[in-house]
Amino acid sequence: MKTKTTENLFAERVNHVPQSFIREILKVASNPAITSFAGGLPNPAFFPAKELEQCAAYVFQQEGMQALQYTSTEGYYPLREFISHRYRQRYDLNIPPEQILITNGSQQALDLIGKIFINPGDHVLMERPTYLGALQCLSMFQPKFQEVALNADGIDIEDLEDQLWSNPIKLFYGIPNFQNPTGTRYSKTIREQAMHVLSRYNTIIIEDDPYGDIFFDGEELQPLYSYMPDRTILLGSFSKTIAPGLRLGWMVANEEIIRKATIMKQASDLHSGNLTQHILYRFLTEYSLDTHIKKIQDAYRIQRDTMMSCLKQYFPSTIQYTHPQGGMFAWITLPEHITARELLAKSIEQNIIFVPGDAFYASNPHTQTLRLNYSNVEEAAMRKAMNTMGGMVSGLVEV
Repeated sequence: MKTKTTENLFAERVNHVPQSFIREILKVASNPAITSFAGGLPNPAFFPAKELEQCAAYVFQQEGMQALQYTSTEGYYPLREFISHRYRQRYDLNIPPEQILITNGSQQALDLIGKIFINPGDHVLMERPTYLGALQCLSMFQPKFQEVALNADGIDIEDLEDQLWSNPIKLFYGIPNFQNPTGTRYSKTIREQAMHVLSRYNTIIIEDDPYGDIFFDGEELQPLYSYMPDRTILLGSFSKTIAPGLRLGWMVANEEIIRKATIMKQASDLHSGNLTQHILYRFLTEYSLDTHIKKIQDAYRIQRDTMMSCLKQYFPSTIQYTHPQGGMFAWITLPEHITARELLAKSIEQNIIFVPGDAFYASNPHTQTLRLNYSNVEEAAMRKAMNTMGGMVSGLVEV
């Protein structure tokens, strides 16, 4: 008698979602002997644990019954007011709280966007390379992915025009500030040119901005949202600035999109954690977020500088790499005949892991690329591991 199986009962969309290579490799990272450049992990040394503990105590003592009850799907209104005020203060953007939806990290916002916009076969334009989590999430809705080339100063404008002309693109997904995985930041000129081009097409822009606060060099630049607010969805997150375990992010969009996303969220989880929102809001109003972020900026700048000096000192001159102005990642391109997976196999033998770049492409992956995270590796461990990896690359070059 054959055992019954559920294999033929799964929905077709399940077969279109790629497995996260990062999640698999992070299982290896739990070994304390491993030096990991793999995860997009903030440095836990800067989690405001004591401050959040005090805020939690206050919330339980003063707001316990309210914080432990169900709340509105849109999210805790004072928290949305704080986000609204911060956009006005930083960018002179008038975004009312009613156009802000609190989500379970910005990852849930991507899921909601997919639900309200993507039909199977719709064309979605991604940067090349792009954030693996976005590829994984949007794949569930069975779109046809197209890719636009990414240069040192942002997306290639000529290629953007070609891609938009070739098919009706419903969504364009981009990370203008210190992109994951490359660390690239769109210049002011590229932002203006890209939005001018996009304005001529019936395309929704998804501006994912989890790293915008973590900048080291240069001036702050206006979000893409500021150029075309009616057709831009701006995503934000507290994961990189406060703590990822809070799982709190937000979506900014026009009222119609927020209304439909709210309905989808109601069907998904009713609302994000009310208690967590109260605790976070207490932290944001009791302590200076800018002072806290400044500590992160100063520390990550040192870690970025350490990685850049290691790449220059220990690796052969035949590699190419980005010099990020902020964020958490650097992007390496190996010499033509060396694949990142080949290097990873040798690195694992020396208790070093990273993410090969081929995971970040929707199609035709560039196998000579890799992503290195510098935010969660201490300086001494970084120098030792980078010295080892540089020697491996030099050895492969000579073969």
